Amino acid sequence: MSIQTAKRLETVKEYYFSTKLREVRSLIASGKPILNMAIGSPDLDPPQKVLEEIKSALFEEGAHKYQSYQGIPEFRQAIVDFYDQKYGVSLDVEKEVLPLLGSKEGIMHISMAYLNEGDKVLIPNPGYPTYTSVSKLLRAEPIYYDLDEQRNWEPDFEALEKEDLENIKMMWVNYPHMPTGASGNLALFKRLVAFAKEHKILLVNDNPYSFVLNENPISILAVEGARDVALELNSLSKTFNMAGWRVGMVTGCPDKIGAVLKVKSNMDSGMFLGIQKGAIAALRIEEVWYKRMNAIYEERRKLIWELATVLKCSFDREATGMFVWAKLPEGKDAEEYIDHLLYEHDIFIAPGSIFGDKGNGYIRFSLCIPEQQIKEAINRLQVAV
Repeated sequence: MSIQTAKRLETVKEYYFSTKLREVRSLIASGKPILNMAIGSPDLDPPQKVLEEIKSALFEEGAHKYQSYQGIPEFRQAIVDFYDQKYGVSLDVEKEVLPLLGSKEGIMHISMAYLNEGDKVLIPNPGYPTYTSVSKLLRAEPIYYDLDEQRNWEPDFEALEKEDLENIKMMWVNYPHMPTGASGNLALFKRLVAFAKEHKILLVNDNPYSFVLNENPISILAVEGARDVALELNSLSKTFNMAGWRVGMVTGCPDKIGAVLKVKSNMDSGMFLGIQKGAIAALRIEEVWYKRMNAIYEERRKLIWELATVLKCSFDREATGMFVWAKLPEGKDAEEYIDHLLYEHDIFIAPGSIFGDKGNGYIRFSLCIPEQQIKEAINRLQVAV
């Protein structure tokens, strides 16, 4: 018997990596030696202290019960301390912090808290595809604002001001930017906050890449008056190699956090205590952790640059984050190109076009792959040439 799905599903496709990775797994199962450098899923382990904390928490009294929707007080305090020490931002531990089961969950929860059918949402192009899919699932209308290389992947505010901004309810920003690696800066954040205030728009900065190959981590909440219009998402996935743990946070003023909590408290039953204890240990880790991780990523990035050069791509050596965004030779179609690399050389790279049409002509390499495998990819392509 056929039961019709909700009309909202007609507005979205299955996530690109969900479908493409099935294809990649099938090729691997058939014996193909695929090198996957498309996904930003850290291959390194979390800090040892984090693993020790989650193990010891297994035996704590009440560890396996439902936990608070707002997280245990110690976890919220660790987030507050982290924001204070790393970003110079003071937060109210009771009212301005909300732990999440991953920041991707937060994209849905914030959208559900604020978007009505017909509302419009400003979304970066190129940008994270989930901003679009969540907006469409809620029957809101995505309005794309273009980012391009000539402006260092920052918004063109003059062009934005010429747009019809009526019914714009929310604006997604993401600095350090994925997929391009543009770092962002406080001057940009000040302009964004001023723009949001002028047009009464909820501004949301998605900020999971602050500490990956980035010497100047910043929060949009460091801008004076930002809390009037802004929320910030953050995550432990990239910084602490905890992607599979699904732990993140949203920060901002009490009324906005309260709105998100209304949604969240109806969607989950709290985060496992052991994960919260592990997250506390991660947020309090010594500075040497960041240096060690970035030293590894730095060496990988040098090799990715070498690989991109073999492919005759151009790239920005000043970009930050967990990826290398590279421009293909003129006239190359990204999806055709990555399929050629996949089927002919057993190398999987992300096409820039999946991040929006401004990503056409670009590809994205992940640094979540061991040096030896990057060297193998370089060798395969040099031999082919």
